[in-house]
Amino acid sequence: MTYYHLGELIHRRAEEYGNKTALKYQKPTSDKKWKDISWKLFSEKILKLAHAMAEAGVEPGDRIGIYSENMAEYLITDFAAYANKGVMVPMYATASPSQVEYIVNDAQTKVIFVGEQLQYNHAFKVQSENDVLKRLIIFDHKVVINRDDKTSMYFDDFLATGQNAHAHALVNVRMRQLKDTDLATIIYTSGTTGVPKGVKLLHSSYGHVFKIHDLRLTECSSKDTSMCFLPLTHIFEKAWTYYCLHKGMTIAINKDPRHIQETIKQIRPTLMSSVPRFWEKVYSGVNEQIDSSKGFMKKIFKHAIETGRRHNLDYRNENRKPPFWLSVKFQFYKATVFYLLKYIVGINRGNFFPCAGAPLSDNINEFLQSVDIHILYGYGLTETTATVTCFTHRGFTIGTVGKVMPEVDVKIGENNEILVKGISVMDGYYNMPEETAAVFTSDGYFKTGDAGYLTDKNEIVLTERIKDLYKTSNGKYIAPQMIEARLSEDNYIDMVAVIGDERKFVGALVVPNYEALEEYAREHSIDFTSREDLINHPDIEAFIYARIELKQVDFTSFEKIKKFVLLPKPFSIEEEELTNTLKLRRKVILEKYEEEIEGMYAE
Repeated sequence: MTYYHLGELIHRRAEEYGNKTALKYQKPTSDKKWKDISWKLFSEKILKLAHAMAEAGVEPGDRIGIYSENMAEYLITDFAAYANKGVMVPMYATASPSQVEYIVNDAQTKVIFVGEQLQYNHAFKVQSENDVLKRLIIFDHKVVINRDDKTSMYFDDFLATGQNAHAHALVNVRMRQLKDTDLATIIYTSGTTGVPKGVKLLHSSYGHVFKIHDLRLTECSSKDTSMCFLPLTHIFEKAWTYYCLHKGMTIAINKDPRHIQETIKQIRPTLMSSVPRFWEKVYSGVNEQIDSSKGFMKKIFKHAIETGRRHNLDYRNENRKPPFWLSVKFQFYKATVFYLLKYIVGINRGNFFPCAGAPLSDNINEFLQSVDIHILYGYGLTETTATVTCFTHRGFTIGTVGKVMPEVDVKIGENNEILVKGISVMDGYYNMPEETAAVFTSDGYFKTGDAGYLTDKNEIVLTERIKDLYKTSNGKYIAPQMIEARLSEDNYIDMVAVIGDERKFVGALVVPNYEALEEYAREHSIDFTSREDLINHPDIEAFIYARIELKQVDFTSFEKIKKFVLLPKPFSIEEEELTNTLKLRRKVILEKYEEEIEGMYAE
């Protein structure tokens, strides 16, 4: 297969697929109907925008910001910029004005494409107080432009400005000068610790991602439909969506992550990349249903899961032919119990589902494989253009994050740190030569900051995030993410933040699954008028204590949670307790809940 520069990729696919649907998106109307954009029209819109950018003075190498939810216009903007040899600088739709201003100043971003009113308001505030940002282009026509704003334009109006021979000629020349060594994106890290760093990824990195995924993911094709669910600012979704476009697939764009349970049922995609949080919710929901079942039905569910586990993991995954009666039972459950489960979620047409970005519990992974949901669990970083490892379709090992990708070089360094080398590794941190030098070894390997080891099948087992390791006052090291992932398996626990650095024992801040917990309280005649009442009830505290104890029976004594505090509301992006990729901002949480934490450790 030919691997194209992102600046020409869509146009080459449009020649091949013509009127086939490239993008599906929801119209911003009350009925939220889905609308299609063909490959031909996708290509035409990209060229129109590329011409408008050229006419507006965008030069090769210019940094172009995008500050929006997932939208069709988002992808059109990306590829129009690449046609001009521009550099895309994505910002999360939830970013604050200060975060936007930092990126604008660091990347010297003169133009930002904004999504809706919130993004426009924040970006205009930055522009009003900043000498770098000169212009905003607005995707949503419903945005009310500030009366003092004399430079912003709506996206559709901006498109019309490039309809002249000079702009057309300029883009034609630039597209003939595209090179794999061109800088494609500067993606800023979430900043869980310290200042966000701008990761520079070349077009060659994305092209190499296409190649290695073609070698690994042999069971997907242009016939698949992928739901674009994670923010396109997230390297996992960005690289995955670009790969799907490389394959000629249809991309269905989910604008608001909060509506995924609705949109996934409307589209019923065959593919969708996601973080473990999505599957933890699925697992919790299914187990609630099983737990509430009685007698015969409960036995059926459990027998179906065990049958699926034996068929999919003991036989199919090991490339062994299952016994006849096991196959018969599995096919029966696949057509009944498993189909119904997947239909309710909206994934009954599922091919496979890439999952990465945080630890996925082995128990949840095994459960999903057993009910015939094919999770392709993997591992990667922004600095490696996402995937370093992922499951193979068969022959994967639960407990690992998959096999090292073809043509990616991985070795284990000091302190068991995972080191990565290859074309997909970043070109460095933007404007940070010292930080760049610090994360590369003398022989050119990128230091991931994650610890683990390689198995004899060239699979990686992650042991801990080195920077996240806690050392108790007794000198024992613990990996909080491992503990948090295990507790997240429980139906009554929604979120966990493990505490323990320089403490005499491990503690935790726990957010219950309030829907399940309130139902439990009603069934057991536990009176409450608020969530605060509920979590302060001694019977509820004892109940959660028992759930936690059962989940940590395999932990060593110094890893076990000895005390915990129940919180009345979940951690959120808005309160800056979570990153935009749903990782805990531990420093923020420690500061915000200092009183609760100190109370937990008081004698």
